[in-house]
Amino acid sequence: MSFGMFAGLAVLVAPLPAVAHPQLPYRWTNVTVGAGGYAPGIVFSPAERGLAYLRTDMGGAYRWDAAAKRWLPLQDGNVVSSYMGIESIAPDPRDPAVVTMAAGMGANAPAAILRSADRGASWSITPVPFAMGGNEAGRGLGERLAVDPNRTTTLFFGSRHDGLWRSDDAGAHWTKLATFPVAGLGKPAPRQTHGGVAFVLFDPASGTPGRGSRRIWAGIADPGAVHLYRSEDGGARWRAVAGPGPEMLAVKAAIAADGTLYVGYATGIGQSDALDGAVWRFTPDGKGQDVTPPDHREGGVLGVAVAASVPGTVAISTLDRYKLGDTLWLSPDGGAHWDDLGPRSRRDVSASPFLLHEGKGADFGHWITGLAIDPFDAGHIAYTTGATVYATGAAGQARVDWAPWVRGIEQTAIITLTSPTGGAHLVSGFGDLAGFVHDDFAASPQPSFANPYLSNTNTLDYAGRRPSVIVRSGSLYANRPREASLGRSEDGGRSWVPVKLPAMGNPPARADLNGEAAISVSADGGTMLVATPEPLRTRDGGKTWLRVQGLPGSTRATADKVDPARFYAVSDRHVLGSRDGGAHFVPLAGQGLPADLSAARIRNREQQSTLVASPFAAGELWLKLGGQLWRSTDGGASFQPASGTLQVELFGLGKGWGRIPGLYAVGTLDGLRGVWRSDDLGKHWQRINDDGHQWGLRFRVISGDPRVVGRVYLGTDGRGLFYGDPAEEGE
Repeated sequence: MSFGMFAGLAVLVAPLPAVAHPQLPYRWTNVTVGAGGYAPGIVFSPAERGLAYLRTDMGGAYRWDAAAKRWLPLQDGNVVSSYMGIESIAPDPRDPAVVTMAAGMGANAPAAILRSADRGASWSITPVPFAMGGNEAGRGLGERLAVDPNRTTTLFFGSRHDGLWRSDDAGAHWTKLATFPVAGLGKPAPRQTHGGVAFVLFDPASGTPGRGSRRIWAGIADPGAVHLYRSEDGGARWRAVAGPGPEMLAVKAAIAADGTLYVGYATGIGQSDALDGAVWRFTPDGKGQDVTPPDHREGGVLGVAVAASVPGTVAISTLDRYKLGDTLWLSPDGGAHWDDLGPRSRRDVSASPFLLHEGKGADFGHWITGLAIDPFDAGHIAYTTGATVYATGAAGQARVDWAPWVRGIEQTAIITLTSPTGGAHLVSGFGDLAGFVHDDFAASPQPSFANPYLSNTNTLDYAGRRPSVIVRSGSLYANRPREASLGRSEDGGRSWVPVKLPAMGNPPARADLNGEAAISVSADGGTMLVATPEPLRTRDGGKTWLRVQGLPGSTRATADKVDPARFYAVSDRHVLGSRDGGAHFVPLAGQGLPADLSAARIRNREQQSTLVASPFAAGELWLKLGGQLWRSTDGGASFQPASGTLQVELFGLGKGWGRIPGLYAVGTLDGLRGVWRSDDLGKHWQRINDDGHQWGLRFRVISGDPRVVGRVYLGTDGRGLFYGDPAEEGE
């Protein structure tokens, strides 16, 4: 890799396909949760009141639209998965239309600088040679990307692994600063990362418009003796600045209009290793003073902000303050005195009731790394957590009322979903948030996936003829009682009872507590099968269990949606079937299929089933074998190809316009990866997403609706849950 001048090639966000494909216009709408994931950073524009930007770790960036009173996603047209992890974001300090972002998910993923002159409506993209970590540990550091307020074409970027970089043409070309004392630790080991140059800040008071700023600060979050540097000549030379000691990493900073620098320190880069921290104040000449709140005592300081409109006002927030609980301090006098806002804060989450999903109420939050004070209103403070964005307009009041500031933000990973034949049209399985029954797609759902509480919901199934019965499997919270990872609902997912398996083997142990065991339920809701190493079935809600005969261990079973006696499964060589309620499985003829069916094997607990039973007819099966679909109408006796030339990754069924089901898929056709629909059993496909709806091509699950013609549900990995309907003429 050359560390000289790097000329990045600007690329289009969505290249036009070489082959024209039939396009079916669809209207895509987020199913509302209201944030839901980790947003490591939030920044206000100093150039325009009411303008703010939010960066997320896997769902792209957002801009607050004050007129519309909602956050607008800025990367829905992006096709590069890695660019949905935003390492840093920098609004231009002079021109409110200009914003620059550093994008890259991890050390081995593509990285780029994205530049926009229209508030993020469109982007020019410059791939860069320095790796980023928008979804790695330490993603709350920063901001790494800085724009010189005295010459806005000059940008600095502090990289994780390769030192400090500079651009003098608004980010189009980058040069590594050879004179910067920290060259970087190089590419990290697998599953490891570095903190690197955690932040860069220009001192506006040190320069004049058009000629650039002279004083620049840079913080280091790698192990070493020095963690803060400053330059007095625009970055040509650097000198070390003494701080709290070698164990404290400089992780976050903010600079006041008079040139005073406030630095947050931590013993780790986050998200769960910053066990101690400090706050220091530095004068422009580099003299430092410890201004840590006396009652800090625990956790790193990963949030630092200053109020541009009220000199001396500083806010800090903690990370990993496990015993005392994370909080936010506010100082009116540059850190001489601090007011802990935590004890007098209240949170109104009525607009985001999903935040109550863990059953313990809405606390101050966790993973607090984004903290910002509105430069035009010192009472307006916002901070980010691992699940939401909170804001208040009354930071100086006796009681501080916080509420989620999330309208328009949907930043979640959807593992699975189902659309039953009755009850709510959509039931979802999320990562970290368990899952929800979505009665109103426009409202944040009430939490109901309790008893047991699970972090992830890995599989969902419903009884085709009794859809009020739903079963789920998932992964247990580490700090919750490890009693059950399976649940059954009799009321469409609104309440649950645990499903517990007996201990088996020698020594006896339960095989259902590791999140690996999928559960399925017969069409009448009477039988449940669990894919443990020795598959088990129950007919009495889990009171008694019997071994399943003929089904290989840990093999997920698929229940016929119409005939309660039938179950199906697939092994490496056979499609298997049961006609006695899952008691015995035998190989089915499977005429027409290849001899090797190993490509249909379920390889991880979050994988979507490769064998799907139609909700419309008994014995109708759909099998994904590698990238091809096969269809059976005789209960697995024979199969016919059913995907044409589309290479299928994910698929699902929904109500069609005639007797045959609508078929939906994520896949690639003639080199174009997208979302597709077929109305003729896979012979022909029409693309139903478009160049403005690509979401980084990060897809997890897809399904049609068995009751609404043309309706499709799409779960993404970072941009939340969508439903799509055919667009009306003229839309």
